Amino acid sequence: MQTLEQAYQAFDLNQLIEQQLIGHPQSINAYEECCGRYVGQNKIALIWEGLEGETKQFTFDELATYSGQLANYFKSQGVQPGQCIAGLLPRTPELLITILATWRMGAIYQPLFTAFESKAIEHRLSVAQTQLVVTNKEQAAKLNAVNNLKVLTVEKDSFDILDQPDFWNALKHFDAQYQSEMITFNDHFLMMFTSGTTGLAKPVPVPLKAILSFKGYMTHAVGLNQSDSFWNLADPGWAYGLYYGITGPLSLGHSIILDEQGFSVDRAIELIKKYKVSNLIGSPTAFRMFFGFKEKFDAEIKDYLRVVSSAGEPLTPEVVHWFKNDLDINIYDQYGQTELGMVIANHHALEHHVKIGSAGYAIPGYRFVVLDEHHQELSSDSIGVLAIDSAASPLFWFTGYGENNRSAFVGQYYITGDTVKMNAFGSIDFVGRIDDVITTSGYRVGPFDVESTLLECQEVLESAVIGKPDAIRTEIVKAFVVLKSQYKSQADQSLSEKLKQYVRGRLSKHAYPKEIEFVDQLPKTASGKIQRGVLKQQEISRMQLSG
Repeated sequence: MQTLEQAYQAFDLNQLIEQQLIGHPQSINAYEECCGRYVGQNKIALIWEGLEGETKQFTFDELATYSGQLANYFKSQGVQPGQCIAGLLPRTPELLITILATWRMGAIYQPLFTAFESKAIEHRLSVAQTQLVVTNKEQAAKLNAVNNLKVLTVEKDSFDILDQPDFWNALKHFDAQYQSEMITFNDHFLMMFTSGTTGLAKPVPVPLKAILSFKGYMTHAVGLNQSDSFWNLADPGWAYGLYYGITGPLSLGHSIILDEQGFSVDRAIELIKKYKVSNLIGSPTAFRMFFGFKEKFDAEIKDYLRVVSSAGEPLTPEVVHWFKNDLDINIYDQYGQTELGMVIANHHALEHHVKIGSAGYAIPGYRFVVLDEHHQELSSDSIGVLAIDSAASPLFWFTGYGENNRSAFVGQYYITGDTVKMNAFGSIDFVGRIDDVITTSGYRVGPFDVESTLLECQEVLESAVIGKPDAIRTEIVKAFVVLKSQYKSQADQSLSEKLKQYVRGRLSKHAYPKEIEFVDQLPKTASGKIQRGVLKQQEISRMQLSG
């Protein structure tokens, strides 16, 4: 196995372009990179599991046919290269065909998560000036208030009052041959949106150059082999699912799995066994749920799973230990953002020291730094804000929000907004979002440390920790705890005190929660991240009401 240092030394952007792409910086097309180049090889591209239990597989050749027909339909509707086409669909074959057809004509694909309601959708469509949306009859009503928008609907029937063409009927009228529109590295092929702590969601246009970065993550960090059975649990309505559940693996000629059914531990186990999944990636939320129902994981899982990767929030130590000690599987933390893709990781395919709880090391082609409040680089063991040195990161592709909004940049540095510490090994320990870090009696406390310690307690299923405003201490540490079902009847002062004392003895005297509130569930984003900010605002509102 190549070492991390060897990978850094061997990195050569021009060589990567020549070896990994069929296009080049002045003439490239995402469809050709992710589908066209594999036509004629009789390779499976998509394995689809339907809502009603149906299963179907599609080869790259079949996707080439359907995407060609759909691209010709888009062109007949007046859509031009460089304009946006959105998919408001669940995890279905039509979603993937829409993505490939959009890329084929040099247009920009815009994901719309199906859990979004009309206001969130309208904002994204308006900002992106989206020309056409492919949706289904369940989602179509969310588009009623959008003017001058073309809509193509999957599974229309005679009872549908919306005057819209039907997806498969439309395809029948168009030729499968379509000459791909070649564009450049700097032209966009995805239009993402990201939500900050304030304001409306901001556009994140993604240029073709990002495909090389996506390949690097899949190759080095995920360690994807051609022999792997691969599954990304994330929804392609979000960056991690779209970048690394569709674009990355397909660009390597690897098949993907799309499961239309909602996530559950039982369903995940069923599909891992059915497809003998060896390489699994997803969010910490999913893997915390695995751990919460660890009794369901039998020896057969060990025979299939080879490596597991987690991104979105740090993994808790007990989850890591369970995977390693009980299942004999390495599960690795990795770090990224919508604006960056994945840029820091513990790498399955590269040899390096792995520190449990660390987000890892820069993916070859990137350099990260830790900055102080004056934007000066800090040495090891100092807490500061994580930044990407764009000048020293050949794979860096983010240029700003929308047209000219570079609010996240200070000089050559992209400021992530995450508070971290570079440890003695040179990897990154996550402390928390800048807004999440708690200041109590002069100490800075990262919520993740407290949360992961609480999760060591057998009664606790999930936890979220915030800083509650306090006149004397600035803030006190408060924990919101979801108990496992068999312990919910024990939610009382005695258990609260037991949990407090455990954290006090295990972590520190200043970082343990002074207050614990038992709740049935935690507020989360649609992609599964805990919304500590929502909990904090609720707490502030309560305090204001109580005087």
